[in-house]
Amino acid sequence: MSADIVPLPRKAPTLDPMLSLTAAGMNSVNAVILDRMQSEIPLIPRLAGHLISGGGKRLRPMLTLAGAELVGYKGTRHHKLAAAVEFIHTATLLHDDVVDGSELRRGKAAANIIFGNPATVLVGDFLFSRAFELMTEDGSLRVLSILSRASAVIAEGEVSQLSAQRQINTSEEQYLHIIGAKTAALFAAASQISAVVAECSEEQEHALEAYGRNLGVAFQLVDDAIDYDSDAAEMGKDQGDDFREGKMTLPVILAYARGNEEERKFWKDAIIGHRSSDEDLAHAIALIGKHNALEDTRERARHFAHRAIDAISIFPDSKARAAMAEAAQFAVARGH
Repeated sequence: MSADIVPLPRKAPTLDPMLSLTAAGMNSVNAVILDRMQSEIPLIPRLAGHLISGGGKRLRPMLTLAGAELVGYKGTRHHKLAAAVEFIHTATLLHDDVVDGSELRRGKAAANIIFGNPATVLVGDFLFSRAFELMTEDGSLRVLSILSRASAVIAEGEVSQLSAQRQINTSEEQYLHIIGAKTAALFAAASQISAVVAECSEEQEHALEAYGRNLGVAFQLVDDAIDYDSDAAEMGKDQGDDFREGKMTLPVILAYARGNEEERKFWKDAIIGHRSSDEDLAHAIALIGKHNALEDTRERARHFAHRAIDAISIFPDSKARAAMAEAAQFAVARGH
């Protein structure tokens, strides 16, 4: 008598190990965030709280806490710095939504829709200022240099993206440079500063920076794939936002490069804003599927996730290292 052996399904990666690893620290970080977003001007905490309490994963400050766990840091300096990281991220989101004219953020009305563009920009500025207060309170010029440089690079990335918007000839190299600046720079800085406060070796600091940078690229690649591959519930925004805004993300770059003359004509018209209906979006999704552009985008994301995992292989096997590795796997599994 024989029986077929049926392999058990492989468990999908989750953020649960990372959440568990950083839970205690995140309580302290959240307390700092709640305290420092306050102001005598009632509109400021109302508007900031609309986004900060809006259900984001807070992955970036978790990277600072996880990195500290990885290197065995026992102090508390990283709590304020993780809060600074989250303030920088939140400020950039507020500004981005104004620039993009976004209507949804994390599944609900964007702050600019509720409070208006001027207030949203100014509260973003307020949060940037709070972030720099937290950095200066830490007292490390090295930390201040890393986070202030990341803030400048993020702004440069956003300007680069704006310059590339509706530019059909944007290359994959240009696109990777943009997302490396607008997204990966803060992931990298958030990871790196944990090694700085722990006074780690240069090799360890570089490893954590590389982990964050590669994770950030993978994360953004998947975000850009999801825009053509999932409904609004996945990302908390309308499907096709990137398409209607004329953003040259990798799925479009690949589909355009592989398309025939008729398809390329469609993409040129779409990117400059002449084809933006629901039917046009459906056609765009069909073309992206035809040329396997989503899977190839995800394959590139897997490549960067593997690089992130390889970067922290210099550290001994530990609960922290395993959680960080699974976080990288989770980043590329989203939307599948």
